[in-house]
Amino acid sequence: MNPIAIITGKEVRDSLRNRWVLAAALLLAALALSLGFLGSAPTGSVKVDPLTVTVVSLSSLSIFLIPLIAMLLAYDALIGEIERGTMALLLSYPISRHQILAGKFLGHLIILTLATTLGYGLAGITLQLAHGGGIDVAAWKPFALLITASVVLGAAFLAMGYLISAKVKERGTAAGIAIGVWLFFVVIFDMALMGILVADSQQILTAPIVETVLLFNPTDIYRLLNLTGYENTAMYAGMAGLSEQISLSVPVLLAAQFLWVIIPLLLAAWIFGKRQI
Repeated sequence: MNPIAIITGKEVRDSLRNRWVLAAALLLAALALSLGFLGSAPTGSVKVDPLTVTVVSLSSLSIFLIPLIAMLLAYDALIGEIERGTMALLLSYPISRHQILAGKFLGHLIILTLATTLGYGLAGITLQLAHGGGIDVAAWKPFALLITASVVLGAAFLAMGYLISAKVKERGTAAGIAIGVWLFFVVIFDMALMGILVADSQQILTAPIVETVLLFNPTDIYRLLNLTGYENTAMYAGMAGLSEQISLSVPVLLAAQFLWVIIPLLLAAWIFGKRQI
C-alpha cells in the first residue's frame, strides 16, 4: 500500500478513536442549529429561507471556530512526534519526510471535512425539515458553498499549523505561535485595516487596493465568498451593493484561498525536509 495512504489512515483512525470527529461535528451542528433557530424569527415575515439566515450568521461565527479547530489539529502534528521520539522511529522505515507530511495533512483534512460536512449538513437538513418546507435544492447552493469554503478555510489553517509545527523546537512554543497566528488573522488584521481606513482621510486607499489587502487574510476571503457569492445571502447580509461593485469573483476568491493552502504547506515540506532529527 502507498505509504501516504497508510499514514493518512492512521491519522483518521486516531482521530476517530479520540472522538475528534464526533466532538467537532456536534459543536458545529449545535452552532448552526442555534443560529438557525434563533435567527429564524424574521424569516416568516420576509419570506427568507432559514438556510440563508444561517449562512449569513455562520459566515461570521465560523471564522472563529473553523480556524481554531484546524490549528488544534495541526500545531503538534510534527513537533509532537519529534518530542515523543516516534518521528525517528517512523523515519527508520522506507518512507520519505514528504510522504509523512502529506499523509498526516490528508488525514487531518479528512477529519475536518467529515466534521464540517456532518455538522453543518445535518443542521441544514434539520432546519429545512423543521420549517416544513422540505428539501429546497436552490436554498442549498449557498449552504453548499458555505460548507466547501469552510473546508478550504480549515485547510489553510491546517497548512499554517503544519508550517509552525515543522519550524519550532518545542510543542509549547508551537501552541503559543498557533494561538497568536489565529488571533492575528481572526481579530487583529481586520481591526488594523479598519483603523487605517478610518485614519485615511485623504482616501489614498482605493477600492482595488482594499480588495487586494483582503486577499492577504484567508478569513476575509471566506467572508467575501459566503456573503457575496449569491444574491439572496448578499441581500440579507446587507452587502448587495458591495457584491455588485466588488471585482473579486468567486473563482478568484477560491483560487486565492487555495494559495493559502498550497504555499504554507510547501514551506512546511521544505523546512521539515531540511530539519535535523
